[in-house]
Amino acid sequence: MLGFLVGLQIVGLVVASSSDLSDKCYFVPLPSIPPSTANRTVPWGEPTIHYANGTTCCSSLDEIRENLDTIDAQLVKLLSTRASYVREATRFKSTLADVNDPSRNQQVIQGAVDAAPSVHLPQIVAEIVYEGIINSSVLFEECIVSTTPISEVICS
Repeated sequence: MLGFLVGLQIVGLVVASSSDLSDKCYFVPLPSIPPSTANRTVPWGEPTIHYANGTTCCSSLDEIRENLDTIDAQLVKLLSTRASYVREATRFKSTLADVNDPSRNQQVIQGAVDAAPSVHLPQIVAEIVYEGIINSSVLFEECIVSTTPISEVICS
């Protein structure tokens, strides 16, 4: 994630902040707001992504999706690197019971939630994404520990 954020700084991405009701959507718990029944003219509102060169994003849904596809490709690479470290961590766990460390898991999730506002990431997104990352990492680690032959462990 840090590399991704550094990448955003390199391209000069600045996310505008506002003081409207939607700002509450960046914090946990989410506010209780009735769903909108408005029929808006598209695109509605003003762009909220401003680049350092003074331009804004985005002029079409296709442009947004193209940018999201680029970001998703970067996230997949970062998750692959993270999974490599998760696998490496299994070398330091002698039993299957050592794999899941709920206090460490909560520490990582809470760290992401706490850091979210500083990068204008909705806390609910940070919380749910990190819960998914941690839960799937535990499953991956359990699989590695369970399928690694003991002879490989002894010989290492």
